[in-house]
Amino acid sequence: MLYQQIASNKRRTVILIFLFFILLSLIGAAVGYLFLRSMAFGIAIALIIGAIYAFSMIFQSTNVVMGMNNAREVTADEAPQLYHIVEDMAMVAQIPMPRVFIVEDESLNAFATGSSPENAAVAATTGLLRVMNREELEGVIGHEVSHIRNYDIRISTIAVALASAVTLLSSIGGRMMWFGGGRRRSNDERDDALGALMLLFSILAVILAPLAASLVQLAISRQREYLADASSVELTRNPQGMINALQKLDRSAPMAHPVDEASAALYINDPVKKEGFKSLFYTHPPISERIARLKEM
Repeated sequence: MLYQQIASNKRRTVILIFLFFILLSLIGAAVGYLFLRSMAFGIAIALIIGAIYAFSMIFQSTNVVMGMNNAREVTADEAPQLYHIVEDMAMVAQIPMPRVFIVEDESLNAFATGSSPENAAVAATTGLLRVMNREELEGVIGHEVSHIRNYDIRISTIAVALASAVTLLSSIGGRMMWFGGGRRRSNDERDDALGALMLLFSILAVILAPLAASLVQLAISRQREYLADASSVELTRNPQGMINALQKLDRSAPMAHPVDEASAALYINDPVKKEGFKSLFYTHPPISERIARLKEM
């Protein structure tokens, strides 16, 4: 089952990259048509930006993501309990020892990143370390180490990069529309039915692209959380520790420091609380459902 999941995650990485580059091409075409009257040029620029983001994440993912989340690396002397729990979980999971980071934030959260187990890292918030007892902390770290072992981190990290690229292009397009860049067209073009349809498509693409990127991330995030919870129990042999940890995570406040929306899916618990319509786009399944599944094990 485990090796099938790892193989599946590697295949889904290719599919994910393909879908995101299609999305990048669409928004690039939209921005190019709106402001340069050249869809081909817009697509080329979008693909170049996407490639730069993707390769930077593949080769420097740990430093980039940790920098995005204001995390600092720690040693065994600085955070002995966290460091040794990560070490123990990595040993049981039979993966290389990840680098260990701490995020200065009183919320309860943790995440893992990296393009492979060989260059992975685990981060936990100061609030998590303060509130969780050892059994609960083992459950959380076991969850993150499971993401590393299952190659979930490769999917998540590349998704962060490409979602950021989509957001960047959409932001550029939105700003240019706000300042009137998209209105520089002739009356003949405005009267043309095809031109009007292309204009409408381009505007919608610029506006809806970040939402589409979030939906792609959502589609690949939820099932992986269930599997990582179960894998954590496999590593710790202590389902109650994981259940107690999830119950505390459910009561946690959102993170105080700004969290990049693209990297929110990396966390064990969604760090940005959403209300109303936005709650439909949580990248994580409800914690109550995660607890229910563990109790059925």
